[in-house]
Amino acid sequence: MEKIVALCKRRGFIFQNSEIYGGVNGIWDLGPLGVALANNIKKQWWESMVLLRDDVIGLDSSILSHPRVWEASGHLRSFTDPLVECKICHERFRADHKKEIEEHTKTHPSAGSGQADAWTDVKHFNLMFKTFVGPIEDDRNKTYLRPETAQGIFINFENVLSSSRVKIPFGIAQIGKGFRNEITTSNFLFRVREFEMMELEFFVKPGTDSKWFEYWKKERLNWYLNLGIKKENIKLTNLPKEDVAHYSKGTSEIWYNWPFGGAQGKPWFGELEGVANRGDYDLIQHSKLSGRELSYYDEESKKRYVPYVVEPSVGVGRAILAFLIDSYSEENPSASIRQAQDKGSGQDRVVLKLHPKLSPIKVAVFPLLSNKLPLAKMARAIYDNLKKSIKDSIAFDERGNIGKRYYSQDEIGTPFCITVDFQSLEDDTVTIRDRDTTKQERVKVKNLINYFNDKLK
Repeated sequence: MEKIVALCKRRGFIFQNSEIYGGVNGIWDLGPLGVALANNIKKQWWESMVLLRDDVIGLDSSILSHPRVWEASGHLRSFTDPLVECKICHERFRADHKKEIEEHTKTHPSAGSGQADAWTDVKHFNLMFKTFVGPIEDDRNKTYLRPETAQGIFINFENVLSSSRVKIPFGIAQIGKGFRNEITTSNFLFRVREFEMMELEFFVKPGTDSKWFEYWKKERLNWYLNLGIKKENIKLTNLPKEDVAHYSKGTSEIWYNWPFGGAQGKPWFGELEGVANRGDYDLIQHSKLSGRELSYYDEESKKRYVPYVVEPSVGVGRAILAFLIDSYSEENPSASIRQAQDKGSGQDRVVLKLHPKLSPIKVAVFPLLSNKLPLAKMARAIYDNLKKSIKDSIAFDERGNIGKRYYSQDEIGTPFCITVDFQSLEDDTVTIRDRDTTKQERVKVKNLINYFNDKLK
């Protein structure tokens, strides 16, 4: 895990927020490559959940809402974590994170298992960030930063119905920021205080919810597999009743094999994405408190009912972390490969074997020698043409020897590298190197656009 964190900072994927001031726990900034990776993940999610379907539409609701939204949803009452505090150093922990508490007690001999009075009684801590609307900070103007995007969908249910003429079953998808004042943050992007979520609320007729619940579980699992997550590292798990919300008719999680979280720091299968059958709880609650009827009139049966909701929900940061971990590889190339391609770089190869659709940079273009003007000029022309035609992230690099340039692109997940060499000047061909195999092939310059359109589709 330390290697992933170091790579992310060194290559510009993820930075600690406010690092020059000592940082803020659980808050991270996306660097240039992190922005590209996050955007590609969101693009693939939006494409599969909205653009390629006829039964899902999009929404972008606000971060701030009327405080009664959170009263209706139950967040004011029950969106809490159990909190305990060490009386010796006043560090705070979630009371249900037994392993972290046990590890902490080792730092204070007097706070061992025989010293129960070293810890405060359990308190329930609300995870929502408070703020105020307007210049006067009093209870009348108090509101909260949203801890999830789902409620913005539910409070717009009536607006979507009247403006879009959708028919059940249909979904409303949203990507947006959420905030949770976690007691303890941990494991890089796994548990943070500010995050981006990708959520779908899929509205169905009561009685068909179990069928759709099963459908979305399989659909979401396959999304990860199709984008390259190894089958042995991901699985579906049905949660027991005691671990789900009181209103849930069923909750499953897609678990990933994280390299942390287990006993003594060992790997551990834990939540990557949740899929929940929320029943009709949310629409009924908002109907009660708002006085507005949030229901659906079925033209075929001539009956009105409150739809049930199936919700797949995943954090962008947690998805980034899973894709980075799963694609990270360290390889020791054979001497022949080093000699032929890497020009004696003599180092192990670090590779992010990201799916090409997710790679921050799709193609890198190199002149074999930067000080040979005809090579540099031809490479720059190819770069400019690809950038306009493919309309995706293309890199140009002429620094150092060719082997180091290959390794630099491998480390950030670039699937293809083009090299313009002296043969290119003679026959208008270039070499294209594959990231995963390191094999090269020669391709006519005039065929490059079709070549990459096919590889990247």
